[in-house]
Amino acid sequence: MAFCVAVIGKDNAPMYLTTADMEQELDLQYHVHAALDVVEEKCLIGKGAPESKELYLGLLYSTENHKIYGFVTNSRVKFIVVIDSSNVALRENEVRAIFRNLHILYTDAVCNPFYIPGESLTSKKFDRAVQKLMSGNA
Repeated sequence: MAFCVAVIGKDNAPMYLTTADMEQELDLQYHVHAALDVVEEKCLIGKGAPESKELYLGLLYSTENHKIYGFVTNSRVKFIVVIDSSNVALRENEVRAIFRNLHILYTDAVCNPFYIPGESLTSKKFDRAVQKLMSGNA
């Protein structure tokens, strides 16, 4: 379902990045980092408006092969998911569910007393759960 999942810290440094296809890893990482500009732009536009609980940014941009979606937490941590463009059966509420599950997994990993804030996520449990989420078995 998802080709790439990235968790980006508030300083735009990647905390976690995984891809399903290792041959396209560099290309997918480029899409993720290019999406950060769109995320920042959408967040700046939303600054003048009252604080909303809507953290889902939706489709950031799409290419021939991929659709890139974004989500921002209230602590400015960004989630970027790259999905195959040929998957036309994927609906908006399914993408929201992916982000909801990813946010829950992230929260569980960060709430671990052994996690040092600002460090990259190296939890094997988090990695297995994200791989399961990427395969669509969540």
